Amino acid sequence: MSTVSEYFGSMVFDDKVMRSMLSADVYRSMRKTINQGDPLDPDIVNAVAQAMKNWAVSKGATHFTHWFQPLNGVTAEKHDSFIQESPDGGVIMDFSGKELIKGEPDASSFPSGGLRATFEARGYTAWDPTSYAFIKGKTLCIPTAFCSYSGDAMDEKTSLLRSMDALNRQAIRVLRILGNETVKRVHAVAGAEQEYFLVPLELYEKRPDLRFTGRTLYGVMPPKGQELDDHYFGPIKPEITRFMEELNEELWKLGVLAKTEHNEVAPSQHELACIYTKVNVTIDQNQLVMEMIKKVAERHGFVALLHEKPFDGVNGSGKHNNWSLSTDKGGNLIAPGDTPHDNAQFLLFLCAVIRAVDEYQDLLRISVASASNDHRLGANEAPPAVISIFLGDELTDVLRSIEEDAPYTKSEDVLMKLGTVVLPRFSRDNTDRNRTSPFAFTGNKFEFRMPGSMSSLAFPNVIINSAVADSLEYFADILEGAEDVRGTLYELVRTTIRDHKRIIFNGNGYDDEWIREAERRGLSNYRTTPDCVPHLLDEKNVSMLTRHKVFSRSELESRCEVMLENYCKTITIEARTMRSMAIKRIAPAVESYTAELAANMTAKREAVPGLGCRFESETIAKLSELTDSIYEGVRAMEETLAGLGDGDYLADAQVIRDSLLPQMQELRAFSDAAEKNTSKKYWPLPNYGLLLFGEK
Repeated sequence: MSTVSEYFGSMVFDDKVMRSMLSADVYRSMRKTINQGDPLDPDIVNAVAQAMKNWAVSKGATHFTHWFQPLNGVTAEKHDSFIQESPDGGVIMDFSGKELIKGEPDASSFPSGGLRATFEARGYTAWDPTSYAFIKGKTLCIPTAFCSYSGDAMDEKTSLLRSMDALNRQAIRVLRILGNETVKRVHAVAGAEQEYFLVPLELYEKRPDLRFTGRTLYGVMPPKGQELDDHYFGPIKPEITRFMEELNEELWKLGVLAKTEHNEVAPSQHELACIYTKVNVTIDQNQLVMEMIKKVAERHGFVALLHEKPFDGVNGSGKHNNWSLSTDKGGNLIAPGDTPHDNAQFLLFLCAVIRAVDEYQDLLRISVASASNDHRLGANEAPPAVISIFLGDELTDVLRSIEEDAPYTKSEDVLMKLGTVVLPRFSRDNTDRNRTSPFAFTGNKFEFRMPGSMSSLAFPNVIINSAVADSLEYFADILEGAEDVRGTLYELVRTTIRDHKRIIFNGNGYDDEWIREAERRGLSNYRTTPDCVPHLLDEKNVSMLTRHKVFSRSELESRCEVMLENYCKTITIEARTMRSMAIKRIAPAVESYTAELAANMTAKREAVPGLGCRFESETIAKLSELTDSIYEGVRAMEETLAGLGDGDYLADAQVIRDSLLPQMQELRAFSDAAEKNTSKKYWPLPNYGLLLFGEK
């Protein structure tokens, strides 16, 4: 049996393969593009294409595809075979440099927010040489960007790569001012933690709401949920272990740095976390993680639910984004070192993040906005919709001493003594963890905890990269013109702390008092997607993102429309599904049970005149009233749905937020009350006990 080290990355056209299959000159040119961001040399493209094809064919591949990430939240691929007609009438396997660097998918069939009309179909995919090609099945997958005929970005990757370039430009400026002449490239790096639920496939197929929407629109919690905290980090069931083992193997073959796996807080919920790498590679790999979780789950008789809130009453799923800055020399610019109060480089980059998060808190909220993620934020299972930064006591004290121009006394290391000599002693970390903070410093990185489990991490990282680039540009402009760089730097750090300390909060983000305090501080609190998304087009946001060449104005207008359109369509599909389930399944089931109760009551009274039959009579009355309420709830929902769809997505989103969602919640309440009073024999849906615990 092969060891992990032997098959890890075996399906990836990675550095090891390139070194062995490319000439020395071609390999060096590729490395300059990958490591330093140099422009791709067009003279090497054919050589790379031939090597890539030869390697893929040797692995059994017969097709290739440009693998890209449109604005629909998933990946897209169109497969073409390597075959070309040969002069003798047969076929040969070939792949040209032209086929490698450019493809032409139909751009009008993907979300464009008005950038493309239906009759304007042409779009282009362009090879991203900084992310390795890989093989799925018999297909060579080439990571690409996706743009319209006019060059507008219509995907997640293009703006991400632009933001990485913007961040690098400004970070290099700052490093040069600080006297660092050796670093040639600064990379944003990230690590993703992916949460998901597993439910039995046979039960999933019996739930129209899960099949159509990815979440349960009806359902009552069983007597036990997550109250005992016995699932989190608990022993992993054998059938889940087998799934995780195969998932790891599939991901490791694809070079995905899958590292940590465990049970999460909610029953049937799990997590997989990956090691840090360059942020564009992290986003590609996270898309593969989501795809492989689904595929492998089905092979083990499960369905993986990536929705942010598949079950009401237990925690939903997030996707924590751990972000930092790394140099091409291996240095971490967000690492405080042993003496953070004397580490000018760290303090400057830390202040750049603080300023970025405060100045662009609205953009960070927008970057995680979706109909599904609205269920999590502020629900005491995820951070609130208010953005804040957690720094921990030591860093907060360091910044306070700088702001007040007072001496800083470092606290002594605390040696943890656990009360018995057999357990080792160790030093306590200088920063606690705060799981209620949206943006928490965790030692040498920041953990952005707001993204939802189903979404791409591309847009959140675009915003983090761009906002930090903007702060670094602001710092560099001041420092480059300073006569006394050291004194100016110190004053700049002081001023930044003073002007942006409102964003620092080390307390409990779940506490209602914090929401009131945040309002007093002037922090924004956009609770829903319709509340926040229009602010993407606020002038300060448009100005920053266009100045750093991350988006054009038309691309921002497009993304705003796509996000609102997705919100409207998502909830509209949910409402239609609720209507269908209520009329075709739930109401008839309740009526059938009510009829049985009535027949039983009549038979009992005929047998023994004068019996009270309180159970039957009271249950019949209660269920009849609930059935009428379900019908009336469906009628109200239908009226609201009929008024939607005139093309004004913002207006529709506001109606959905203010009218349709409350109607859906009310309809669910009636149905769930009916479930509590209806015989299990009649209830037409697998219940929460079955889905979460396998209850018989």
